[in-house]
Amino acid sequence: MRRAILAALIFFVAPLCAFAQQNSAASGDATVQLLKKLVNAPGPSGFEEPVAKIMVEEMKPYAAKISYDGLGSVIATQGSSGPRIMLDAHMDELGGLIRRITPNGFLSMQMLGGWFDQALVDQRWWIIGSKGPVLAVTGIRDVHIASAEEHTKVFPRNSLYLDIGAKSADDVRAMGVEPGDPVVPDSPFEILNGSQNYLAKAWDDRIGLAVMIEVMHRLAHAAHANQVFYASTVQEEIGLRGATTASAVIKPDVAIALEVGIVKDVPGVNPEEAQEVLGGGPGVFLWDASELPNRKFVSLVKNVAAADSIPLQYDLITGYGDDSAAIQKSNGGVPTVNLVVPTRYTHSHNGIINRGDFDHMVDLVTALIEKLDAGTVANLRNFAPASE
Repeated sequence: MRRAILAALIFFVAPLCAFAQQNSAASGDATVQLLKKLVNAPGPSGFEEPVAKIMVEEMKPYAAKISYDGLGSVIATQGSSGPRIMLDAHMDELGGLIRRITPNGFLSMQMLGGWFDQALVDQRWWIIGSKGPVLAVTGIRDVHIASAEEHTKVFPRNSLYLDIGAKSADDVRAMGVEPGDPVVPDSPFEILNGSQNYLAKAWDDRIGLAVMIEVMHRLAHAAHANQVFYASTVQEEIGLRGATTASAVIKPDVAIALEVGIVKDVPGVNPEEAQEVLGGGPGVFLWDASELPNRKFVSLVKNVAAADSIPLQYDLITGYGDDSAAIQKSNGGVPTVNLVVPTRYTHSHNGIINRGDFDHMVDLVTALIEKLDAGTVANLRNFAPASE
């Protein structure tokens, strides 16, 4: 009996020790700490201030100047001459805001961004109230009283309510919650079982922000022939609004958007829907529903990746939009490209990225900006027909 108990203890304790060692090693990894800080910060569309604070803190030591557009996008600058290169990633994540307080203390929620209704039921959320964060859960019909039809039914977002343990509207207000307060998913950063895969909310687009910070660090100590404008934009998920205003301020010559990619290496995805795999390297979008990239820019990305032995994936996604769609229509027309870090389960509480893909993306973007001298940029912007 004692041997059986000892064996059981070893069975359970050994993985816990390995988990503790994993977390201890990760705590000394500056990149892990940066990613954790960014994804754990609350920042749904229109309420990006906590993320903006992190971006300013991280970029300030390496920026010649930090400014803001009229919506709250953060613009950091390196260099004072040469082509104007806009590097873009958005700060906002999918979330919601409180719409209405019911007499019995439940809350209806206005969703912000392109949520999948299947991802909303029975999830934990944080409401950012006037007295601090308030934990909430989207309720679910109890299986013991649900009809047979309900067992396979998708419940639409407008039928869902947040439960914060209140009994009345007065209870809700006593907790510091009012209509208009922002709501974000409760899904903290985790390293997935000792792998190189990281689990969290808000990879869309905190992963792009992290790439931008790392590139900025590298270029602060490297010679390049450009002015680089690092734009941390707002309100992408509700209409590319910050990219529109930030590009109007920057007036870029060319632009690179940093985003999440869509993977095929999960059950239920067919090859015509997505082409990327986790761990296969960064991706370049050849087409999406909002933007057609500059073809010469795509060729440059391919050439730079090949020259530096950086794995590169390609994708075409129909149900997708990104900041480059707004940027390319600014300043009389701007050559743009959308580079992505492959991500599982986007627009949900729990997304997964791969560390190797992130590191390769930093390598690629750094090398690409170093190639964008005046002659290269002029060629990207040249649409004159070839002479006979």
